[in-house]
Amino acid sequence: MPKTLLRVRINPRSSRNRITGWQDGVLSVKLTAPPVEGAANKAAVEFLADQLGIKKSQISLVSGQTAREKTFEITGLTDAELHERLSSSL
Repeated sequence: MPKTLLRVRINPRSSRNRITGWQDGVLSVKLTAPPVEGAANKAAVEFLADQLGIKKSQISLVSGQTAREKTFEITGLTDAELHERLSSSL
């Protein structure tokens, strides 16, 4: 099963959840969740799973638990499939 790493820059406390684009290979995402007690991390996993059409269990946070820039491991999608699905969400 393919595994892909996805770098994401999270902007918490936005008015709505949305993908704002790619910058230097990093996906920029705005989330309504606050950056406290892992709320933004949980919201990011749920949002990405919804946007990619996969289960939350296929996404794991690899690094950046307390940072704005995070790295997620996505199981079941190739890098090309991942970029295609996320780009269609823009």
